[in-house]
Formats: sequence, C-alpha cells, structure tokens
Amino acid sequence: MRLLEETWGLDLFDRSSRTPRLTQTGLALVGEAQSVLSAYDSLPDKVGAKLQLSGELILGAVPTTLTGLVPLALSELKIRQPDIKVRVVPGLTNRLLLQLDRDQIHAAIISRPEIIPPTLQFAKVASETLVLIASEKAPNENPTVLLRTQPFIRFNRDAVVGRQVEAWLQREDIAVNDVMELEGLEAISSMVAAGLGISIVPQRCIREASLHRLKTIPLGQTSPVRHLGLASRKDTPKGKMITAAEQSFHEAVLIGEFKTARD
Repeated sequence: MRLLEETWGLDLFDRSSRTPRLTQTGLALVGEAQSVLSAYDSLPDKVGAKLQLSGELILGAVPTTLTGLVPLALSELKIRQPDIKVRVVPGLTNRLLLQLDRDQIHAAIISRPEIIPPTLQFAKVASETLVLIASEKAPNENPTVLLRTQPFIRFNRDAVVGRQVEAWLQREDIAVNDVMELEGLEAISSMVAAGLGISIVPQRCIREASLHRLKTIPLGQTSPVRHLGLASRKDTPKGKMITAAEQSFHEAVLIGEFKTARD
C-alpha cells in the first residue's frame, strides 16, 4: 500500500495511531474502486447483449407470410435494430421445424403444428381464420353448396393449413371435386380469379394490395383457425435478436397493412 501511495502521490492511510485508518482520500478511493469493480463485473453481460443485437439472423418463413407479414415485420426490425442482418429461408412448417432442430436456421415464422418438439418454443404472433374464396362471377350460394358443386383448388396437404382444410371438410362431411393442389396463396388466388375453382385459405392478418377481385365467404362458427408464431430453439444463443424479431412481428400485426414504397 505504501508503494501505491508513492506511485499515486496520495496519502491513503493515517498511520499516526497503532492501527492505520483510511484518510478521506482513501475513503474516496474505495468508493471509486467499487464503481470500477462493478463495471468490470458487468462488462461481459454488456458486451454479450450488444453482440446479440448485431450479426446475422437466419429466419425461416412459410410461403403464405412472404408477401405481407414478413416484409412488413422485417422493415420494422430494420428501423429499430439496423445491425441485425436477416436472411430469409422459405419452407413449409414441418421442413422449417426440422431445420430448427438441426440448428440450420435460428428462428421461423410458422403455422403452429399439432405437436411442437420439446427442444423448441413457439411464440404466437397472429391468428387467421380460414375462409372460402371464389371469383366475382361465382354464384351467390352458401359455402357448403359452393364446396359441393364447384371445382375445388386445394391448399397443399403437406402444409399445416392444408391439413386443417382437409380435417374441416371431413368433420363437415363435405366431399369436394379436387382439380388442383397448390402451395402459394398467390397461385391459388390467381386460379380462383380465373374462374377455375374455389378454395379455402387463411384470411391474412396483413392486408395487401391485390390484383384480383375475389369473393370472401365465411365458413361459419366451425371455421378452422391457423395460428402463426415464431418458433426457435430453447437453447438458442440468438435469444435477444429473436425477441427483437418477435416484437417486430407483433408491431406488423398492429399496423395491419402492407404498403409498397410507391404507396
């Protein structure tokens, strides 16, 4: 301690008595030292938190979200967290869950499946009721009549939504005349608009400008609902970035409408 006093040119101890006591300078130094030690102890957490909000986030996304929800959410994320660079990987829910389990992607916006693997977590973002869509020229009939009499364009049964549609048709004892089985909402909407059939699709949580004028008909009280959410591994090191992305998805749902830069 004497060497320290000589180095700094400070009297830290009063040695006039048998037991040295801290001087006012020494007491002031102790207070400063405690602040330094506290800052030192919290340094890893601060650095880690900063690093977690920068870098690459690999985000899986089901195709039905790629033209509205995902671009709107990512634009919000870019404004709030510009150091997060997102790479989007499209795929159906089951495929994305497998990629999450293999740690090939960090998170995924998916339709909630019936079973979620125990290693994964699911944060709900939005709920979308399934509805019947038909061309403007389709007859004005109730949905059951239309489904039994009009050609049916089916949502891909490899997708969660496709399986929901099939399960609902079976519960309602409705036999349809399948003419196509497609994956993307845009493709289905185009076929319906061309008068090639009717379909059952999610009523999307984000409104989008559409080139097609379609009739939207509710399926009634038994209509299935698909739940969209952000899935990720429970042990992910990207937790803070995923939380930031989740917040951006919630903000997008609150905005509710996707507009292009020209709009």
